[in-house]
Amino acid sequence: MSGPLPRSYLFVPGNRPERFDKAYAAGADAVILDLEDAVQPGDKLAARAVVLAEVAAHAERAAWVRVNGSDTSWFRDDVAALVGQPGVAGIVLPKAETREQVDTVLAHAHPALNVLPIVETARGFANLAELCAAPRVQRIVFGTLDFQVDLGIDGDGEELHLFRSQIVLASRLAGLGAPVDGVSTTITDTDAVEADARRGRRFGFGGKLCIHPKQIDAVHRAYAWSDAETEWARRVLAAVDASQGAAVAVDGKMVDMPVILKARRILEGR
Repeated sequence: MSGPLPRSYLFVPGNRPERFDKAYAAGADAVILDLEDAVQPGDKLAARAVVLAEVAAHAERAAWVRVNGSDTSWFRDDVAALVGQPGVAGIVLPKAETREQVDTVLAHAHPALNVLPIVETARGFANLAELCAAPRVQRIVFGTLDFQVDLGIDGDGEELHLFRSQIVLASRLAGLGAPVDGVSTTITDTDAVEADARRGRRFGFGGKLCIHPKQIDAVHRAYAWSDAETEWARRVLAAVDASQGAAVAVDGKMVDMPVILKARRILEGR
């Protein structure tokens, strides 16, 4: 995928085709057609057929698809049916734990297909380096809800600080895009969604999963530089230019190279 990586990924159930157009029109940077958690077992085969029809009819939308997990009877057929479709931009791989799972996805993939492994188990976290090193992995997704269940953790705040930091570190060491944070369960409290997204951004995450269109704007606000930050960046770079190589301070703080690089990043919109 060229250009900036998505800030927001909006899930839409794969068996609800009447919601597809609305999902694409909602303003998310990317849409994930979901065959896993959003679809009941009895509807899995029908949902796959619906998603296949969608990606074939609207290849220009280049959908992401979350397949069923590798421990299910649907996984290999999901992968075989979807990875060769040019209308599939990438596969979202739930409960990712091994390089072998990624290789299975890529076995028949078209050259443009990317993979987003979701780390949501202790084993997946332990194998972070292996997953990050797998081919065509664009970035790591942190499946916070299932991760909490798997490890018996009660809380999405400081309880997950260590794990968020390690996912960011592993992604950086592997040269991947900044990882994607998990969902916020609240839909109507957009301030809480924005706060969750800002926390992820402070830790070094580059995007967030969304489960409802109402969450999208809050996530985008969290991943946008404020007017005050943009103005600060302009003043920093102006002061550096005016200093002609001499030491310079802005707002009473010394401007060194990390500060200059941050200012440039803000003005470049990254």
